[in-house]
Amino acid sequence: MLVDSHCHLDFPDLAGKLDEVLAAMAANGVTHALCVGVNLEQLPAVLDLAEKHANLFASVGVHPDYEEVEEPSVERLVELARHPKVVAIGETGLDYFRIQGQPEWQKERFRNHIRAARACGKPLVVHTREAAADTLAILAEEGAKEAGGVMHCFTESWEVAQGALDLGFYISFSGIITFRSAEALREVARQVPLERMLVETDSPYLAPVPHRGKTNQPAYVRHVAEEVARLHGVSVEEVGRATSENFFRLFRGASA
Repeated sequence: MLVDSHCHLDFPDLAGKLDEVLAAMAANGVTHALCVGVNLEQLPAVLDLAEKHANLFASVGVHPDYEEVEEPSVERLVELARHPKVVAIGETGLDYFRIQGQPEWQKERFRNHIRAARACGKPLVVHTREAAADTLAILAEEGAKEAGGVMHCFTESWEVAQGALDLGFYISFSGIITFRSAEALREVARQVPLERMLVETDSPYLAPVPHRGKTNQPAYVRHVAEEVARLHGVSVEEVGRATSENFFRLFRGASA
């Protein structure tokens, strides 16, 4: 049993071949997936997927890279999170790579997501890129430990991982850990305990080796689990068991 804790099945690369994607998931023992919202305009498509498929869940949030979109208030996020298939708030966070200058609107949006997560009792899905110090600081300032969550598609240092773990967060690894250039990240993955780890694809992006360069899909989360198993010296089955249990422990609204 494996769970893809972060994918975007509503994106054009995957939405047009959903039957094929779901069949590949089943063939590879990937039983469930979290379809992550990136803005409110596209949320209906995400919710539609979750409503139609018992093994798919949804999150509601506005990604820090999106500027010309509806700005989510705490109240709006809480309202949308009442949907029975919404199990998390996010994708949210900070990204100083694509949007430079450490914009205040991005920080305020992040704070609103944390406040909404605390208000509705659902965990956070956090994105951070070239903004780790501010991400951890805002999580701490806003009491994000109360809501819990996951640092998705983790690419930071062990020190950042420790900071997130200290806040009660899980660490999620993607296909990046299979890349030849990612030895430093593999060392971090060796140190994160299995009981605090999730696996994901972030599909349609970041396809793992041996599919690098192709469109990613949830079935490929097996390759991430295989690499984690190699790094920890355990079986793929053990990684699948641990990360799946972690998923359902964190996302309490999701049912196995």
